[in-house]
Amino acid sequence: PILHPRITVVGVGGAGGNAVNNMIQSNLQGVNFVVANTDAQALEKSLCDKKIQLGINLTKGLGAGA
Repeated sequence: PILHPRITVVGVGGAGGNAVNNMIQSNLQGVNFVVANTDAQALEKSLCDKKIQLGINLTKGLGAGA
């Protein structure tokens, strides 16, 4: 049997989201992408279809950075 690896790249936070956007823009094939962030605005701007908002109640959609 021919094996087809499943690769998922998970970008966490602003830098992770930027990295995922760069990979999507470069038309990287055969990879699933997920982004996770506390910042709702950053998630909205992400090119990724699969988004996870972290700490909704704690950060109220704002970033958790300094």
